[in-house]
Amino acid sequence: SCPFSSCVFVFFLVDSQNLATDNVSVIEGETATISCRVKNNDDSVIQLLNPNRQTIYFRDLRPLKDSRFQLVNFSDNELRVSLSNVSLSDEGRYVCQLYTDPPQEAYADISVLVPPGSPIIESREDVVSEGNETELTCISIGSKPAASIRWMKGEDDLTGWRYEIREWMFTVTSRVRFSVTKEDDGVPVDCIVDHPAVKDLLAQRHLEVLYKPEVKIVVTYPDGLTREGDNLDLTCIAEGKPHPHQINWLRVDEDVPPHAVVTGSDLYIENLNKSYNGTYRCVASNAVGEAYDDYVLHVYDSRASEGAPQKIDHAVIGGVVAVVMFAILCALIVLGRYFARHKEASFSLLSDPSLDCRVLFCTV
Repeated sequence: SCPFSSCVFVFFLVDSQNLATDNVSVIEGETATISCRVKNNDDSVIQLLNPNRQTIYFRDLRPLKDSRFQLVNFSDNELRVSLSNVSLSDEGRYVCQLYTDPPQEAYADISVLVPPGSPIIESREDVVSEGNETELTCISIGSKPAASIRWMKGEDDLTGWRYEIREWMFTVTSRVRFSVTKEDDGVPVDCIVDHPAVKDLLAQRHLEVLYKPEVKIVVTYPDGLTREGDNLDLTCIAEGKPHPHQINWLRVDEDVPPHAVVTGSDLYIENLNKSYNGTYRCVASNAVGEAYDDYVLHVYDSRASEGAPQKIDHAVIGGVVAVVMFAILCALIVLGRYFARHKEASFSLLSDPSLDCRVLFCTV
């Protein structure tokens, strides 16, 4: 009722009431907790509604008959409710409501995570030969959200390609293809599934690789040189997968000596002579292929020493000859000077008349 010019206005600054909540991710079968929080509450009523907007809790009272909902905390500033044994049907948007003027609402989305089942590895073939490609498929079934799949061969990462099928759940398939070597035999290949609801989920398969033999010839006897009259005993060591089914001995470009004895992987020749010189070959084969190793036989004289044959170092010999020639040359120079002086002394005595013949005779 006062004139506008004479009125004094007083403003009171009041903090507004703020309603807040958080989204929740929970693994199927576990417990989710929804928290409705109020800042600066003026005794307004807090309630929690389900996605169908049915009241779960009104203050500290539960009108909903679902006993899985339990009150965790109620105060002027918070209404906190737990939901046990969560299922996919519990997903959705929950509403925190504060009875103010106008009413305030905050939304909490519950996301239910469903872990995938144990992954399965399928192989195009159980056994693969070295040099060929193999293909492995890993399947992860029944997850939400879709799982990620990684591949490892031993300590190395492999790159695969994936596709997914979504019905109510996700089924993810990943394939990997690579070439194998004999070193891959027995190496583990892991399909690793990554998902927010589970850890350390993998399937493993060990590679089985077939490879041709590896061949090595070992001299069983003699330990040193092969001399005339000695015996020779060679053993052929062959390893492969599958194990070599055949081992043969032959002499390259010539026939094996008629009295040589082959027993399985061993070659035995007695009473060696130089006509047996040559290259002896052991050939091993299996279903994958064949391989060989060579032994070069050189028969020495029966009197040959263990060091024979020794390589002659021509540089050393040349150096020794040079030193000897230099020493001989120096000796010739010294002797030449000596005889020259001796000859001059003799002529001086002969030309001296004061010396008698006896002195000369003795000097000469």
